[in-house]
Amino acid sequence: MTSTDVRKDAEDSGPSGYAAARLRLLTEGARSGPPRRSALAELTDDWLSGLFTAGTEDLKGVSLVAVGGYGRGELSPRSDLDLLLLHDGADPKAVAALADRLWYPVWDLGLALDHSVRTPAEARKTAGEDLKVQLGLLDARHLVGDPGLTAGLRTAVLADWRNQAPKRLPELQELCVERAERQGELQYLLEPDLKEARGGLRDATALRAVAASWLADAPREGLDDARRRLLDVRDALHLATGRATDRLALQEQDQVAAELGLLDADTLLRQVYEAARVISYASDVTWREVGRVLRSRAVRPRLRAMLGGGAKPATERSPLAEGVVEQDGEVVLARAARPERDPVLPLRAAAAAAQAGLPLSLHAVRRLAATVRPLPTPWPAEAREQLVTLLGSGQPTIEVWEALEAEGLITRLLPDWERVRCRPQRNAVHIWTVDRHLIETAVRASEFTRRVSRPDLLLVSALLHDIGKGWPGDHSVAGEIIAKDVAARIGFDRAEVAVLSTLVRHHLLLIETATRRDLEDPATVRSVAEAVGSQSTLELLHALTEADALATGPAAWSSWRGSLVADLVKRVAAVLAGDEPDEPDAAAPTAEQERLAIEAVATSSPVLALRAQTEPPTEDGPAGDPEPLGVELLIAVPDQAGVLPAVAGVLAMHRLTVRTAELRALDLPTGVEGSVLLLNWRVAAEYGSLPQAARLRADLVRALDGSLDIAGRLAERDAAYPRRRGVVAPPPRVTVAPAASRHATVIEVRAQDAPGLLFRIGRALEDEGLRVRSMHVSTLGANAVDAFYVTGAEGAPLPGDEAASVTRKLEETLRA
Repeated sequence: MTSTDVRKDAEDSGPSGYAAARLRLLTEGARSGPPRRSALAELTDDWLSGLFTAGTEDLKGVSLVAVGGYGRGELSPRSDLDLLLLHDGADPKAVAALADRLWYPVWDLGLALDHSVRTPAEARKTAGEDLKVQLGLLDARHLVGDPGLTAGLRTAVLADWRNQAPKRLPELQELCVERAERQGELQYLLEPDLKEARGGLRDATALRAVAASWLADAPREGLDDARRRLLDVRDALHLATGRATDRLALQEQDQVAAELGLLDADTLLRQVYEAARVISYASDVTWREVGRVLRSRAVRPRLRAMLGGGAKPATERSPLAEGVVEQDGEVVLARAARPERDPVLPLRAAAAAAQAGLPLSLHAVRRLAATVRPLPTPWPAEAREQLVTLLGSGQPTIEVWEALEAEGLITRLLPDWERVRCRPQRNAVHIWTVDRHLIETAVRASEFTRRVSRPDLLLVSALLHDIGKGWPGDHSVAGEIIAKDVAARIGFDRAEVAVLSTLVRHHLLLIETATRRDLEDPATVRSVAEAVGSQSTLELLHALTEADALATGPAAWSSWRGSLVADLVKRVAAVLAGDEPDEPDAAAPTAEQERLAIEAVATSSPVLALRAQTEPPTEDGPAGDPEPLGVELLIAVPDQAGVLPAVAGVLAMHRLTVRTAELRALDLPTGVEGSVLLLNWRVAAEYGSLPQAARLRADLVRALDGSLDIAGRLAERDAAYPRRRGVVAPPPRVTVAPAASRHATVIEVRAQDAPGLLFRIGRALEDEGLRVRSMHVSTLGANAVDAFYVTGAEGAPLPGDEAASVTRKLEETLRA
């Protein structure tokens, strides 16, 4: 069906005909994107024009004007109709009747309507008071009525906008900044708002407004295509949800991707991120130019007065590096620079800009992209040094890197970058795409360069540590192969390549081992020492681990995690220095532990003590109160079945998060009969203050004697919270860690974190007759990764077939 056919149906049948024609247009599989938006706008134009002219009165001095997105002829399936009924004020009653004839049919069809009735003077006055109104009027389009009235308003509004630009553009920029702070950056969000987030459709509209001011203009290349892509995604989102929404929720992404003919939700997000990146970079460049022009206008009159009205002074250019100068707050190429003869110039210019904390000018980057020759393989030493300088410049590195990437220079320097560029990370812990995370890690690593003997290797490993995420399989294994190739290509020698590939291969080793393994077990420490190989590599890996975690997000690093990693590094360093770790002996109880154990035997009931643990501020950190590491919870219980699930359940009831846990039988002093289990756990409150020890003890007594139904209480609490629609979590996975310990079988549980998870695991292990020697729990965002060191009733590791059976049953229990 053609657009003419659709409009004819609408004209033949009035409002019902328009509704049918609109529905037919939106369900036409062959038409989408700009053609459908334009056709929908044309269809709506014709319908509204028919409503306007349907009256018998002869109205003069009145016109109907489309503004905003409708004014641009871009109607998404659920877009508002932004309309202005413009009149000359001669016949208010007739205008009011016309307004009713227009607005009510729109409302009757359930269409969203943003409408106003104003004279040209009123419209200009409102625009002068409300920036959003003025922005909408910049896209005013005549629909029907007196064209001269509309043309006069458009001319006046554009003149007002250009005259007021020095005042209104800073106001517009401030609105953009405030919106970005509220909504975040579209190019990194897992559930982005396509319109309001930075780099979204609002920013694209703001760039049109800047261009209309004639004060500055945005880079045009790719901008229209980026805007079109976001509009296409919004159209598909409207059709998939049937709602006027701009938020691309996780549960809608597969359907939206299918609507657009894309492979999957990741492909969809990557296209959205690429479009947002184009708009964000264009915004940065444009607002920088606006600031430069406004500063120039403010300074020029004073300069002319000082120079007596003479010639315009020459712009000062300050040298930064060979072929690179600073001019007017930006880094530009020197007049004598020859990019076609100097392949290192892009990296030299980028390093100089980052070191100076200045942006690279758009013109300079585009000239480099158009003329520079490829670097030879391997890179010359200067190129490698300039890359390291760029990576070690801290926060300014990010803006400079983005400028290079916007013009394709990064993928020309590092072809493997293409696979991680704009790649989403569907993990609540990560707040960045893969490529931005790599740059953020380098920025964090730049803070640690004084801690290592080879800062260059630290910075390059930070840049490459997740490069394997663009390939299938374990990203650490794939990344090791890529890192070897990249490191050799950029000019590192064989020994340095080996260190870099080791760092990439094992960049998760320290954090995973420290939080999931028993550091008292010599096998744990030896395995890390064998993987690392040398003190210098361990030093680098320690710094890389912290930089990686800090660049991941708030949930990935804490003082507690840092203390565990530092403890592991200390133990591994001792092994690498030649000190073999001793087999662990049963540690003698402290005086407090012994007192609690004797009291537990005497009272035949559990006793406990809570003690806060804090870490003093570091030398480099901010001064202030010590940072809490959690609370140490000591519990002594007469030996009996069900201790682990009882304690875990009581803690879950009181909303306490378990960070580490140890459980062992305690040898009592001579003369004291009985057997006591000692639990030494570190816990933290989810929110609020910690419960009193007396309350914990009372509930623990009831849990052990069976009078407290922990499972029922946890189920009631879970049922009291409304279930929210969201992403279906992947199923839990339970495995046995091979050769992790000679004294116990290590069972690793990966599952969605939830209240009572540790209680369910403990009860399942008790049901299998297993004894938990220790456990190490780690929660990363919504994911729990817990390791349990278990033995059979006799205290020995489980045979292979029994371990496999236990893991299978535990996994079935958690899936139920």
